[in-house]
Amino acid sequence: MNDADRPRLVVACSLDPHATPADRRTHEALAAWLAQIQGLDFRPEPPSHRQPGQQFYWVPDATVVGPEQAAEFGIHGPMDLFGGYVERAYQAGKAIVHPLIERPTLTPRGWNDAFASRVKPLVLDGHSVFCHNDAVRCASARLQRGPQRLKPAASRGGQGQRVVADTDQLAEALACYEEGDYHEGLVIEDDLDEPQTHSVGQVMINGVMLSYHGIQQHNRNPRGELVYGGSDLLVVRGDFGCLLALDLVDSVKLAIQQAVQFDHAVHQQLPAFFASRRNYDVAQGTDARGQRCSGVLEQSWRIGGASGAELAALEAFVGDPALCVVRASTFEIFEDKPLPDNTHVLYRGPDEHGDFLMKYAMVEPYVFQ
Repeated sequence: MNDADRPRLVVACSLDPHATPADRRTHEALAAWLAQIQGLDFRPEPPSHRQPGQQFYWVPDATVVGPEQAAEFGIHGPMDLFGGYVERAYQAGKAIVHPLIERPTLTPRGWNDAFASRVKPLVLDGHSVFCHNDAVRCASARLQRGPQRLKPAASRGGQGQRVVADTDQLAEALACYEEGDYHEGLVIEDDLDEPQTHSVGQVMINGVMLSYHGIQQHNRNPRGELVYGGSDLLVVRGDFGCLLALDLVDSVKLAIQQAVQFDHAVHQQLPAFFASRRNYDVAQGTDARGQRCSGVLEQSWRIGGASGAELAALEAFVGDPALCVVRASTFEIFEDKPLPDNTHVLYRGPDEHGDFLMKYAMVEPYVFQ
């Protein structure tokens, strides 16, 4: 057998030092499912020694950052991984969505002003800062616009976010952030009233491209906190044009179009970037002045909360080459209950606080109206 003909080995690799045990087990379950869909073998961690000619397909739990990390795994392009690659760590987080303030105290190396300018019409009004002094100066000025949302740029699932409406709340909120929270940036942007978060994404695996739009759901955990509860996706076989060809309401079309334009800007302004999995969150709601707003919140070029639904759709498309559209969902709930036969359980066990957590995904036919 030639090396080029040797089946690739799907390998999960943990790059996120803050991942919880539940996150790690979910990550492994998704990687194993991805291998099963492709008919490939799976390993839950990188092998200590690479066999001559062995080819790997990597499933990292974070965006691959920098040429050294990519070289360590032998990742050269989007066909080598489920996820994405950026040159610098801050490019993987929320910070690139917004411009810096005027005369910032700290500017990260390689910062691209042109990208922030390019995407400004596509995002909510806000700024990114990389030190405490700039955070105080920026947020104090922005409070004149109304309540501001503070978001550590590297955080996931809304963790560490705080909304402030005055200088006292701002001081209290900033006191909770440590120096390390600023390494990849802190986003300060307008807070929206009752926002709805859309997910727009595209996945390319082994020659199969799928694109989708969806809505995020939220649940109350046993401590009463509002947390990510899953995603409901409308998935098509093909590119974003195939998705926009469906009969969609105007607000959904707008979210998709903003995400697509943001994605185009990424490819044009970050030339080293590549990804096989691209997901963009778009928020729509009302700002403090009563104006309707819609804008990209952040990008995700790694395995994410919606990936269970992505793989459920992929499995359906691989199983039926004639299938073009499905509805796929992923759920994160805090109760154990019987599930339908068409579900794929990704995790069942304690969360980081010891409370019961179950994650699962499913796919259903799409009924054309």
